[in-house]
Amino acid sequence: MIVIGLTGSIGMGKTTTADLFRQAGLPVFDADATVHALYNGPLAAEIEAAFPGTTVKGQVDRARLAGRLSGDADAFQRLEAIVHPAVRRAEAGFLDEARAAGAPAAVLDIPLLFETGRANEVDKVVVVSAPADTQRARVLARPGMTAEKFETLVARQLSDAEKRARADFVVPTGDGLAVAKAAVAAFLGQLHF
Repeated sequence: MIVIGLTGSIGMGKTTTADLFRQAGLPVFDADATVHALYNGPLAAEIEAAFPGTTVKGQVDRARLAGRLSGDADAFQRLEAIVHPAVRRAEAGFLDEARAAGAPAAVLDIPLLFETGRANEVDKVVVVSAPADTQRARVLARPGMTAEKFETLVARQLSDAEKRARADFVVPTGDGLAVAKAAVAAFLGQLHF
């Protein structure tokens, strides 16, 4: 089974591209959705112990947690030490299920694939990319997003240019869904499965 790492900076269209892979019949693991699920119970007590006052009714309050993490690199590392192992266990289970089901390939949607040093753990890396002005407009349109938050998030990620340079394939999302869909089809055609 071919393991595809799907990545790209915030606002580049990873969710839409992941859906295109699903529509093509491939199973997709969504790391962000897994984190959200873990925040809603399984890891809440451990996160509360590490960051008191960040949970409400047994669930992580993302806004409170973000406030505690703001500008504190050590806090991010402490949080990642709690969250990343749980996400990796869920990911391993997902891959086992995909193999058992006979999937020819599976997609791991991992926003920080390069930043966490995981690119060498997948067979192919697909980077989702859009022009910077498109990215900025998409992100700033999200509820509660500010220019300052956007800049903070972008600063934690490799540049789009660096990601594209390290990719096996780039899916452009700035020119509409049809172009992105054609790119995904072209990539899958290269895999010969």
